Amino acid sequence: MRRRLPRWHRYCFTIAELPVPSPILVIACGALANEIQALKRLNHWQHLHLQCMDASLHNRPEQITERLREKIRAQRAHYQQIFIGYADCGTGGALDRMLLEESLEGQIHRLPGAHCYEFYAGHREFAELQEAELGTFYLTDFLVRHFQYLVIELLQLDQHPELQTTFFAGYHKLVYLSQTHDRSLLRQAKEAAQRLDLEFVQVHSGYGLLEIELKEQLGRVDESQKHVRLLA
Repeated sequence: MRRRLPRWHRYCFTIAELPVPSPILVIACGALANEIQALKRLNHWQHLHLQCMDASLHNRPEQITERLREKIRAQRAHYQQIFIGYADCGTGGALDRMLLEESLEGQIHRLPGAHCYEFYAGHREFAELQEAELGTFYLTDFLVRHFQYLVIELLQLDQHPELQTTFFAGYHKLVYLSQTHDRSLLRQAKEAAQRLDLEFVQVHSGYGLLEIELKEQLGRVDESQKHVRLLA
């Protein structure tokens, strides 16, 4: 006599693996390295490959565009999608023109806004900060960590204190756009304001538009590398 299978047996569950997304290259300013790596871990973006440019290029913004062009051309054959982790960053529109030229084989996008302060704070929020006080000097977590080198030493304020008046004559306020809740960084930011004789304000921005833009580029991948059960 033929054995009759139980009713539940007609439903079979098989294990399948969803395809892993193709790797995406993010070419970013070195000042964003910690934040992008943190977002990569937080969102499980295993297919995000990060390459960083020297953060000191911000002192030579006229070099940013061509350095990025070289990097894009060197890596284009290895990636179907490239995203630029820069805002305009003092290039005066040259970066956008270059990206348009290099987008013939697929559009290459960048972070929005004029600079990192804007995409951290958000467009409207940054405009409000600027309207409240045009003479505002901004710091991020990265800039707080490297304030001594990037501001004091590169501007030679340690050797020529009289230059501080020259460089910061138009500034009245220091706004610390914090990405993390770090007491040590907060203390250092306050010390930086005192060093420059500026009013101190902290605005916690988190990752702002950096996180939003990366999510749009990469999508949510929480389940992309897990085995899931599919109803047969």
